[in-house]
Amino acid sequence: MKMNNNNHPFHLVDYSPWPFTSAIGIMTLMMGMIKWFHNFNFNLIIIGYFITLMTMYQWWRDISREGTYQGKHTILVNKGLRWGMILFIISEIFFFISFFWAFFHSSLSPNIEIGNMWPPMNIITFNPFQIPLLNTIILISSGITVTWTHHSLMENNFSQAKQSLFMTIMLGLYFSFLQAYEYIEAPFTIADSIYGSTFFMATGFHGIHVIIGTLFLLINYIRHLNNHFSKNHHFGFEAAAWYWHFVDIVWLFLYISIYWWGN
Repeated sequence: MKMNNNNHPFHLVDYSPWPFTSAIGIMTLMMGMIKWFHNFNFNLIIIGYFITLMTMYQWWRDISREGTYQGKHTILVNKGLRWGMILFIISEIFFFISFFWAFFHSSLSPNIEIGNMWPPMNIITFNPFQIPLLNTIILISSGITVTWTHHSLMENNFSQAKQSLFMTIMLGLYFSFLQAYEYIEAPFTIADSIYGSTFFMATGFHGIHVIIGTLFLLINYIRHLNNHFSKNHHFGFEAAAWYWHFVDIVWLFLYISIYWWGN
């Protein structure tokens, strides 16, 4: 068996089928959504979800194995991963700026089609001091618990890290449950003028990000139970914590601008 001895700190990625299978899964998911929209048929979309989820599991498994057991995530590779995550979060910031731009463009200068007023005529808005305020408290609390987890890891207190990370995941699930309830009880829809469009696009995409962040933290919780993290080597968790803090900050802007000021 031929052994490769690398005299450099870079990680030359091994051949992997997962980029190909993820492309197949996402294409199947897209075609399944089109079929669902037109024919109300779920068959193809279920297959797309299955392929995508299986690819996610196996790809994450391989990356965890490379960083934890094979020692391929050197200091230089780790630095590259950090910059990659930072640039990804910056791209996400600009993604949400577009929604805020649409909201403020319409709210600061409402046109005649919506009655020259904001919120538009016949729109019954949410009370910002009910479920929205509760969700704000939940996300701020989850930001505290995820920071607690990080400090516990750095102090080799793995028991507290496990407890606080579990609490963060539960708070994320609770937030998603309350937002789903809020959507079910909403007195307006995404089709109700520019207010409905900007409200559901901004809060809906944020809700998707909360679900993604919760899954991210859940994967790290499972890795933590399997002793994948050490005091000095836990970037997988750090990336999830950065992402979660980003989600927290975006929600604060959403709450202040759309739920509170926008009312």
